[in-house]
Amino acid sequence: MFAKLLLSLVCVVAVGSAIAEEKDAVPKVLSPESMKCLLKEMVWVEGGSYSMGSNSDKASSAEGPAHKVTLAGFYMGKFEVSQELFREVMGWDHSYFQGKGHPVNNLSWANIQRFIDRLNGMTGKYFRLPTEAEWEYAAKGGKISKGYRYSGSNTIDEVAWYAGNSERRVHRSGKKKANELGLYDMTGNLWEFCHDDAHMRPYPDRERTNPIAGSFDKPYSRKPKITRGGGYEFDEDESLVFRRDGATPNVRMPDIGFRLVMIKK
Repeated sequence: MFAKLLLSLVCVVAVGSAIAEEKDAVPKVLSPESMKCLLKEMVWVEGGSYSMGSNSDKASSAEGPAHKVTLAGFYMGKFEVSQELFREVMGWDHSYFQGKGHPVNNLSWANIQRFIDRLNGMTGKYFRLPTEAEWEYAAKGGKISKGYRYSGSNTIDEVAWYAGNSERRVHRSGKKKANELGLYDMTGNLWEFCHDDAHMRPYPDRERTNPIAGSFDKPYSRKPKITRGGGYEFDEDESLVFRRDGATPNVRMPDIGFRLVMIKK
């Protein structure tokens, strides 16, 4: 499972560079309406400790062992980043699945880093991708987790667009039930990039605090990156909340997007 995306990248990697180099004119500040909406949709996730990974017999060697992780608090986007916000910041949008209120898709991890750089400059805030540990903590419901199999429910149809109901396409954000924290589409719809480098080793079994594989100082690393959450073409078993996958930073696929974390500074 973990290498499923990594093994399918060869045919799409070459598309990346041309789109990444587009230089359309963009405003120097975010519009007041977009700024208000962006901040309103950032959900506070209170810090705490949780069990990351799984000891389930369904978990791969890269998805265990379960181990204690402690995190500081952070804000996380209620939705995956929209095509409208991405276009305003970057001046372009090459989403394979287009639509009002739909999450931006078909963009690379490197494109996302350029978007975040511009967004931070336009807003004066500090946005970034979530670490994998932050992503899983939020997906599991943080300090108010009810221990669901998927993010927000034990019944996948309640919370996710997946192989059983998506009709093989991305859907508008927020049409399914939110999880315990009020976050939508943490399971299904799109896989979501995290900041961490991907690796196939088992998790360390020791307790960790604010872990990250890689560095915030090198956002344009060429190492493969973690993706989480499952996508519209993946089945129930492939969408369990502990599932992990990965993609190279220059690949763009129609079932990968992202959501933002905002840190108090």
